[in-house]
Amino acid sequence: MSNVSYRQFCPVAMAAEVLCNRWTLLLVRELMLGSCHFNDLRRGVPRMSSALLAKRLRELEACGIVARTAPARGADAHEYHLTAAGQELRPIVEAVGVWGQRWVTTEATLRHLDANLLMWDIRRNVRPEPVPAARTTIEFIFSDRAPPERNYWLLVERGHEPDLCTVDPGFDVDLYVSTDLRTLTEVWLGYSDWQRAMGSGALRLTGTPELAARLRAWLPGSAFAAVAKQAA
Repeated sequence: MSNVSYRQFCPVAMAAEVLCNRWTLLLVRELMLGSCHFNDLRRGVPRMSSALLAKRLRELEACGIVARTAPARGADAHEYHLTAAGQELRPIVEAVGVWGQRWVTTEATLRHLDANLLMWDIRRNVRPEPVPAARTTIEFIFSDRAPPERNYWLLVERGHEPDLCTVDPGFDVDLYVSTDLRTLTEVWLGYSDWQRAMGSGALRLTGTPELAARLRAWLPGSAFAAVAKQAA
């Protein structure tokens, strides 16, 4: 809860004291999207310090929004899950996202490019259907970024969750995605599309045509990509 009180009994004010600290809603977003371990939560909020993340988790736990569970047998990390009160925030967070996609200008959004966040969001939203029989390795290369934000490897394998590597896993690459960070972010957010980006030469797929076509189907865009922009 915020250290600064509005000193109002209004439920909106009381809820704002719980939810409107910096990073809190983004942390709830990550929990909604299925991250339950500390390190996975950090990957969804890469600019948040570990100390502040731990503090916000304690605050959410104290408010009854998050429950922390002891490590399962064979595991070495606590898990964090939304309680019933936390789950009730889902439509609120989704509505905030829809509003942001619709009303915040494209240029304002694209001032905050972040390769780690983009690739983490792609990894958790990839829909590899049909799942390939053999492991498929896709390397994303951002021509305008320096290491360690230049290369990412997305691994798709039957029977396993998609995995994202920031260090070369050593597997043969089946498809290369060569682009710049802004272009792929625009495609992911629905500001552009694969055909337009590839037609302009800003995005290139190098590999079999079949896998290139699959990738476009596997990556339909962010959860808010279908929301149309409106002029304020």
